[in-house]
Amino acid sequence: MTIIQAIILGIVQGLTEFLPISSSAHLVLVPYWFEWELSADQAFVFDVLVQMGTLVAVIIYFARDIWAIMKGLIAGIAAKTPFKTYEYKVGWLVILATIPAGIAGLLLKDKVEAAFANPYLVAVFLLVTAVLIAVAEWVGKKVRATEDMNFLDALIIGIFQALAIFPGISRSGSSISGGLLRNLNRQTAAKFSFIISIPIMLAAGLMGALDLLDVANLAQFLPVMVIGFVVSGVVGYLSIRWLMRFITRQPLTYFSIYCILVATVTFIIHHVR
Repeated sequence: MTIIQAIILGIVQGLTEFLPISSSAHLVLVPYWFEWELSADQAFVFDVLVQMGTLVAVIIYFARDIWAIMKGLIAGIAAKTPFKTYEYKVGWLVILATIPAGIAGLLLKDKVEAAFANPYLVAVFLLVTAVLIAVAEWVGKKVRATEDMNFLDALIIGIFQALAIFPGISRSGSSISGGLLRNLNRQTAAKFSFIISIPIMLAAGLMGALDLLDVANLAQFLPVMVIGFVVSGVVGYLSIRWLMRFITRQPLTYFSIYCILVATVTFIIHHVR
């Protein structure tokens, strides 16, 4: 992997991890479109590092919320006063919402890994993302805020997040869609989606980091990979900031259209080749 490729893919990861257009799809499709020959070891190391970069970005952006939730959970448990505070309740909503994705990752990860090598199938899953977003925007009433959320809301959003185990189904797109279908407003659905991504991304990153120890010649291409890590983190932070402002004024349907266009381009390239 060259420095230019690392920068491009770092930008791609930073943008697509949080915009509802699937980072996993773009990390598969961009090299496929440009016919980049990336070794399996390099691709694995890069995926781990850029995901950690975007994890750092979301933690920094929501640092105050995360700290308040953690303090609320600890204080509530220590005082034996469950659900007395707003932060305590949100903490347990976050925990519940991460369980479905965790289970899906443990049970299905190996079974769907082959899909990452199939750009055509990834494009098909992008269409699934497009449909989810479009239906959620059309059906959702968008009238509820975080204060109105309950455990059923968290569970359903978590189930939608679990769909993102398939490459091409956007994690943010599916979980935000789950929130909209529960009639949450866009800002609430997006914020909750980003916060519940943190435990999943952290667990995946730690598991991937342990596997890095088995990669041969890691030190040789690690410096280039670090560039991707930094770029993905910076771009990821900016993309969260932009999206949270965008959705206060605009529907998510634009991202649905984008997913359809990307899938169509991929189908055409696949047919031509």
